[in-house]
Amino acid sequence: MALHTAGTTVPETSPAVPAVSRRYAWLVFALGFGLLLSDYLSRQVLNAVFPLLKAEWLLSDSQLGSLSGIVALMVGLLTFPLSLLADRWGRVKSLVIAATVWSLATLGCALSASYGQMFLGRFIVGVGEAAYGSVGIAVVLSVFPVRLRATLSGAFIAGGSFGSVLGVSVGGVVAQHLGWRWAFGVMGIFGLVLAAVYGLVVTEKRLGSATGATAAASGERKPVRTLLPRLFSSVSVVCAYIGSGLQMFIAMALLAWMPSFLNRYYSMPSAEAGLTAGVFALITGVGMIGGGMASDRLSRRVAARKWTVAITCSFGSLVLLTAGFQLPTGPLQLVVIGAGTLLCCATAGPAAAMVANLTPSAIAATAFATLTLANSLLGLAPGPTLTGVLADHMGLLGALQVIPLVAVAGGAAFAVGKCFYEKDLRRLGLLPDAALKNLEL
Repeated sequence: MALHTAGTTVPETSPAVPAVSRRYAWLVFALGFGLLLSDYLSRQVLNAVFPLLKAEWLLSDSQLGSLSGIVALMVGLLTFPLSLLADRWGRVKSLVIAATVWSLATLGCALSASYGQMFLGRFIVGVGEAAYGSVGIAVVLSVFPVRLRATLSGAFIAGGSFGSVLGVSVGGVVAQHLGWRWAFGVMGIFGLVLAAVYGLVVTEKRLGSATGATAAASGERKPVRTLLPRLFSSVSVVCAYIGSGLQMFIAMALLAWMPSFLNRYYSMPSAEAGLTAGVFALITGVGMIGGGMASDRLSRRVAARKWTVAITCSFGSLVLLTAGFQLPTGPLQLVVIGAGTLLCCATAGPAAAMVANLTPSAIAATAFATLTLANSLLGLAPGPTLTGVLADHMGLLGALQVIPLVAVAGGAAFAVGKCFYEKDLRRLGLLPDAALKNLEL
């Protein structure tokens, strides 16, 4: 699909006027966001029932950890190949199948009679959830104007934070009143209902040429070997991957260790520390949405301002978090840390929008899978782990005082990306003449 402006064609971007109505586009977003919540509800409900499983099956902590880790492992291994398959086979069909698989597997967890059966159920949950985030956001962006990419990306990615908090809190309440099996059962039923509604309301035919299944009709169906190199064919898109992943490093380190920080330095009981840490998780989600909205608003006339927003958020988080963890314990420290938390992942929306701008729409889900891998390899996996290693040598507070320095590298990556952005757009044929310099990409 091409965007025509001033007699010049800019290939492989979303249409200026989507093929669906605005009302239907928001319905697609709502259903997609709902399935994302279901994804994280099914993933995180396990954490709420750890004590009950440990007591009933006499499990070790390593066994409990493996039940959680297997989902993350399968997501990491399968995100890219399943996203590529969805781009070629059809994104909507892939989403419905994925949601059905993880929901049925979650119901299977509710019926588990042993650790082995639960492990198998969680394994299948991971397979189902592997590509949902990347494929889901590709479908959402395909039905909205390009000028809303950062806002929608930030809002969609923030669903993970909201779903994680809800998964633990709702799962804990259900488990307390009805037992741990019902906690899994409720999440599984919720996902199946949403998958059925999504399959009835959102179809490839109704989305028209917006999804991967109909790319051939618009002339974008090219051999995979010619499209995949475009995932890394520019300096700016690689910088977007790196900058996003490094900022995610900080966010995940904070989310993982905030309960311990509050317990050790504020003497909060575990339950209170967990609830307070949940507030910081919600702040992270709000920051993702706010960063996307600010990026889209400021870049309406000059597209490169998306990079400026990302750079500002990176260095803003550096200043606020460094200052916050240097302050004495008290309300002021928590407020400053909260402000830094708000900014540290506000780069998610702008980064996702820039990846969408710099890669072919025919492999949009695969591009977002690549971004997800970067976030995982640079952020989700090493962030909590390296923070723990530093804490063993210099104390948790000392580690949290050092971790914000990663934003220096994150901000530098975004700054380099901004320098190459226009040049890369021209080289890729996305900004062919000076008249399109300020095109809303």
